[in-house]
Amino acid sequence: MRCTFSVLTQDNPGVLMRIASLVYKRNFNIASLSVSQTATQDISRFTIMIDGDEWALEQVSKQLSKLVEVISVENLNKSGKFVERWLSLIKVAATMETRPHILQIADIFRCRVVDMGSAALTLEVTGDEGKVTACTEALRAYDILEIAGSGSVALGRAGFRSDAKDEPINGDNAGESYKFEYLLAGADDDSSSILAPRC
Repeated sequence: MRCTFSVLTQDNPGVLMRIASLVYKRNFNIASLSVSQTATQDISRFTIMIDGDEWALEQVSKQLSKLVEVISVENLNKSGKFVERWLSLIKVAATMETRPHILQIADIFRCRVVDMGSAALTLEVTGDEGKVTACTEALRAYDILEIAGSGSVALGRAGFRSDAKDEPINGDNAGESYKFEYLLAGADDDSSSILAPRC
């Protein structure tokens, strides 16, 4: 079983190491890990894809929530539908004879040509994991020289529910969700206490 977690953290040095170490020490397999800034300054979002059974994944969520810097942990697979994207840069050997065929494959998978030389092309492909994998396999016949790719990047779907704003916050991370909403709304001079380490 594979689950995708969206983890909001304080943007402190060493957070990535602590999260990776926590998962590693409990012998869970990280299939993908990405991190980026959020719309709120000093808050980072980790997208972590982990393989494991239901019990193990529940333990991951609980253990991540205990880290001092972690604001909230959301299992996107349990929360409902979500948007997920992967990105890959693929450099393919391209002679004058094979170039039209490679560009035809790029067009089928809606890739972008981001670099072109006399002997190679670099394509950018984005989409779900299946699309990126299929595109890579289609290009293997033309001698792939290099591949660089990102891990999974995911967000829960926004939806159009008119009552969403009135929905109560439930679960173990209700306090953390409130803290993050408080940060988004803009805190007063006492806002530093929002991010104080938890005992």
